[in-house]
Amino acid sequence: MAEITLQVNGKGRTLGVDPRTSLLDLLRERLGLTGSKKGCDHGQCGACTVLIDGRRANSCLALAVAQDGRDITTVEGLADGERLHPLQEAFIEHDAFQCGYCTPGQLCSAAGMLRETGPSYVTEDLLADPELTAEEIRERMSGNLCRCGAYANIVSAISAVSAVKP
Repeated sequence: MAEITLQVNGKGRTLGVDPRTSLLDLLRERLGLTGSKKGCDHGQCGACTVLIDGRRANSCLALAVAQDGRDITTVEGLADGERLHPLQEAFIEHDAFQCGYCTPGQLCSAAGMLRETGPSYVTEDLLADPELTAEEIRERMSGNLCRCGAYANIVSAISAVSAVKP
C-alpha cells in the first residue's frame, strides 16, 4: 500500500492505495464518486474524463499513486454547491445528452477544453489562438464518444458557454 494525498473536488483526502489502482477505480470504489463512468477502461471513449490540476485526463489510464498532491475535479465538483456549472446548465438547455452515460466525461472534457489555448489539428493559422468554432469544438472534443449521437447538441451547448469561458 502507498499513502497518497489528493484534493478531490476541493476536499483534502489521504488514502492508502494499492499502487496498481487506477484513479477511476479510486474515485468510484473508494470515494463513492460514481459520476465518472467506466466505459472502455482503455482510454478510448472519454467517459471517465476528469480534471487533474485543471487539465482533462482519462482517469482509467491514470494511476492513483501518480496523482499524489494533485487537485482532482470530477463532474460532482463542477457545480458550486447547488448552483450548476455553466456547462451543466447549457447541456440541460441544449438537450446535449440522451442516455447520459457519457455526459460526465463530456462535461469535464469541455470544462478543461475551454481553458486550453493554442491551435488544434483543424486550425488554419498555427500561430493564432483560434476562436472556438463548431469545427474547433468537434476536433477538441473528439476523444469523448457518445453512443447516442448527441454530438450536435453537445457542440451547441459548449458553443453557448465558450464566449463566457467559465
